Amino acid sequence: MSSGNVQTKWSQFLPLVTVFFFWGFVAASNDILIPVFKKAFTLSQVESQLVSLAFYIAYTVGSLIYLGVSYAMKSDIVNRLGYKNSLALGLGISAVGTLLFYPAANTGSFPLMLSGLFIVGLGFSLQQTVANPLAIALGPANTGSQRLTLAGGVNNFGTTIGPLIVSFALFGSPDSGNTTVDIQDVKTPYLILGAAFLLVALFLKMSALPNHPETEVETEASKNEVVKSALKYPQLVLGMIAIFVYVGVEVSTASNLPAYLEKDLGFLTKDVAPYVSLYWASLMIGRWTGAVEAFTDDKSIQKILKIVAPYLAFGVFLGVNAIMQHDLAPFYVYAAIILVMIVADMASKGNPARMLLLFSALGIVALLIGMTTSGMVSVYAFTSVGLFCSTLWPCIFALAISGLGKSTNQGSNFLIMMIMGGGWISMIQGYVADMTTIHSSYIVGVCCFAYLAFYAWRVSAILKAQGIVLDRVEGGGH
Repeated sequence: MSSGNVQTKWSQFLPLVTVFFFWGFVAASNDILIPVFKKAFTLSQVESQLVSLAFYIAYTVGSLIYLGVSYAMKSDIVNRLGYKNSLALGLGISAVGTLLFYPAANTGSFPLMLSGLFIVGLGFSLQQTVANPLAIALGPANTGSQRLTLAGGVNNFGTTIGPLIVSFALFGSPDSGNTTVDIQDVKTPYLILGAAFLLVALFLKMSALPNHPETEVETEASKNEVVKSALKYPQLVLGMIAIFVYVGVEVSTASNLPAYLEKDLGFLTKDVAPYVSLYWASLMIGRWTGAVEAFTDDKSIQKILKIVAPYLAFGVFLGVNAIMQHDLAPFYVYAAIILVMIVADMASKGNPARMLLLFSALGIVALLIGMTTSGMVSVYAFTSVGLFCSTLWPCIFALAISGLGKSTNQGSNFLIMMIMGGGWISMIQGYVADMTTIHSSYIVGVCCFAYLAFYAWRVSAILKAQGIVLDRVEGGGH
């Protein structure tokens, strides 16, 4: 798509970001379900991580179904149905998944609960396949990455408030004195969520979103070469592993956090939500920082906004926790940790390989501090991993699909399949926690960041050998 004088189509973009919000809301809310299910069904730590596995593996299964149906029809299914119709269908599939929470709660069936989460994830897989390229298409191509980053910021607003709202729905206000949850209490918030999915599907159908936007950007490489398989590119193959471990460390750090707070630090289940919220708000803080270029081309204003935006996002976190009547005193010190992320962002100068290497190193440092300390210092260290994960999706995505030409869409689909790492890495960390301690299980995350640092170093040489120089981030945020 040529940029020309085309402006971002905000009347179409704003309805679209509602689906990004839901992805975050549900994904982060799962972290509240994990300790609830663990107690209700008497699960080990690794068994409790089946919640993450069921949800995230649905992305891979959904992508495979998408490829299979498209192959059988000899036509891309999204192009056949249309983008707006596909989004509505994906929301409808997710709504069906929430309905399973009703019989699951009535029968006390953990497998049925997992099935519901799996179907919700299937719907999200279709939505994500559609929404990411659509966000890029709704305006100039040269600001497409900033629109995706902005959408990622909306996604993380959902991750920030999701744990708080679900915790409130299950436990009531912080001073209610309610410390236990009947499994029957789970069905109501998810039935409400299902109704919201259907309402948003209707809203999108009536919106100005295009059904067949111009989404394909032809590069010089795609003009000269038709590639049978994207898997011939080493930057993509190594990038698939990078997406797997990136989503893995992002999700497993949060999904194992409630168990650490309860078992090692003596927190009640009803009191962990603000800290889960802080973790996911940390991703919002980083992505709001990366989205400032979508609003202005003025470099001086951008520099100011890169300092203002993260603290504005932090203010949103404080505001929603204040509304939910949580004590804010433990969180003010976090403002100093945010400053580390701002300095690192400026030091990277937007270069995706440099940013990936720098933020991966900081992620390792944060986890090691968390593992070698105790009390609130360790909590702040573990939650700060969210800050250093916040920019990694666009960095990896940009590096992995560079130079793929007409295989770019195929490569993108392979990368989305790797979102299943969120479930598998969580399971691995849960297993390590059962064998050792939850505190020491975060070594799994250190290994994930170590691979990401290696990828940042290796892919630079791969792309250079192909004559590709990538100076700016070209992706979005998961």
